[in-house]
Amino acid sequence: MTKSIWINLPVKNLKNSIAFFTQLGFTLNLNYGSREDSACFLIGESNFVLMLFEEALFENFISSAIADTKIGNEVLVSIDAESAEEVDEMIKKVIDAGGTVYAEPGFNGDWMYGAGFIDLDGHKWNLLFMDLTKLPLG
Repeated sequence: MTKSIWINLPVKNLKNSIAFFTQLGFTLNLNYGSREDSACFLIGESNFVLMLFEEALFENFISSAIADTKIGNEVLVSIDAESAEEVDEMIKKVIDAGGTVYAEPGFNGDWMYGAGFIDLDGHKWNLLFMDLTKLPLG
């Protein structure tokens, strides 16, 4: 049934968003969906797909208004990390690329380490390292 899951996000300035996600280490996929008004990225080993669409094109797809990310969230995207150090490294890349940290890196209990950032268009992302051997049961 499901072969893959894609996340589609509206962006105000495609060129700036491409530069931002490229700096984070996402892989620009020039073989699919990359046009003057959209771009395709592959994320992680399983090549999770991120599609960026200029706002006008995105609104055409959804037949409604785009959520105002200054006053609310439409989605929270979480990316797993291999270690706490990888979370810290990615947060540094986010800052260097012009993103905003909304949740500083740190532990939540003794089994999960994470941080949160906001991309150039106000979309919120989580970075999480989870040591499942320490996951509380129950």
